[in-house]
Amino acid sequence: MKIEPLGENTVIVTFCDAIPDELNSKAIALCEALDRTPFSGYIESAPAYTSAAVYFDCSVVRTAYPTAGSAFQAVSDIVRKISAGIADTPTHQGRNMEIGLFCGDEYSPDLEAASAIVGLDAASFIEIFVGRTYRVNMLGFLPGFAYMSEVDELIAVPRRLNPRTNVRRGSVGIAGHQTGIYPLDSPGGWQIIGWTDSVMFDPMREEPCRLRPGDKVRFVLR
Repeated sequence: MKIEPLGENTVIVTFCDAIPDELNSKAIALCEALDRTPFSGYIESAPAYTSAAVYFDCSVVRTAYPTAGSAFQAVSDIVRKISAGIADTPTHQGRNMEIGLFCGDEYSPDLEAASAIVGLDAASFIEIFVGRTYRVNMLGFLPGFAYMSEVDELIAVPRRLNPRTNVRRGSVGIAGHQTGIYPLDSPGGWQIIGWTDSVMFDPMREEPCRLRPGDKVRFVLR
């Protein structure tokens, strides 16, 4: 495990000694542990694929832990202690979620081109896509945008050469071995193969993001 500063009020914790799913699970577990038992000055934390960002108020940390020498050292010591306690935990168990998927000309502007890239017809492409359960590794890019793995090698098409200036909210895309759902209208370069009417982000909900890291997602054709 490597801990590095990112400015005065953030550290990046990177795990380096296991397979990707285990790494991601450790990052999620660390963030959950910090949320359960926050240290003085803790603000929030966010998991990524194989790392986690921990945000804090350095002035509060320095006051609360004067013997550590610096806020960075104090937070590093706390993170190492917590991480040691979760090192042998099983893979994070997220919720099982179903997302409706609509396909067709209106919903799938890149499906024909993506299918042609891998030498399949559109129906076979979608059949392979919905045949897998995907794991939410992290949220990023936009509020509620869930990066999910792992797309079958048979349909792992690259990003578009020319990104769109606007992708419709709810669009389901593929970029290499990742899939994701655009929670808002935005620019984007992923191959759009379908659309969902599920609301992926709503700031008025108690839990604004529909998905969270560790969740398991299956797409169901509508």
